Amino acid sequence: QVQLVESGGGLVQAGGSLRLSCAASGRTFSTYAMGWFRQAPGKEREVVAAISWSGGSTYYADSVKGRFTISRDNAKNTVYLQMNSLKPEDTALYYCTAGSRYKPITTAQSMSPDYWGQGTQVTVSS
Repeated sequence: QVQLVESGGGLVQAGGSLRLSCAASGRTFSTYAMGWFRQAPGKEREVVAAISWSGGSTYYADSVKGRFTISRDNAKNTVYLQMNSLKPEDTALYYCTAGSRYKPITTAQSMSPDYWGQGTQVTVSS
């Protein structure tokens, strides 16, 4: 069992930055790929970024490439999402997920979550 707790969301102006963190419980964190999903009102949930268990492969949605960076610190059981140049369309509830044990992450479908956090709200004002 893995429990995930997100933090770092908030209100920011367009063009600003935020860093989301996700702290995981348990001793198996380093075996899981980690992903960030988001869901805006009236829209489908989408995977924003994901990173493999080793950190050796990553995936980014086209909408965030060049602006967002996912990273992980297996010693701290934590995954991060650095979000720069934020846009109003980035406004959503962001979820941290864990899944795809020992698998590379190359596509959106590569990230198959087994566990979800409770979500953290990101609001970008224009």
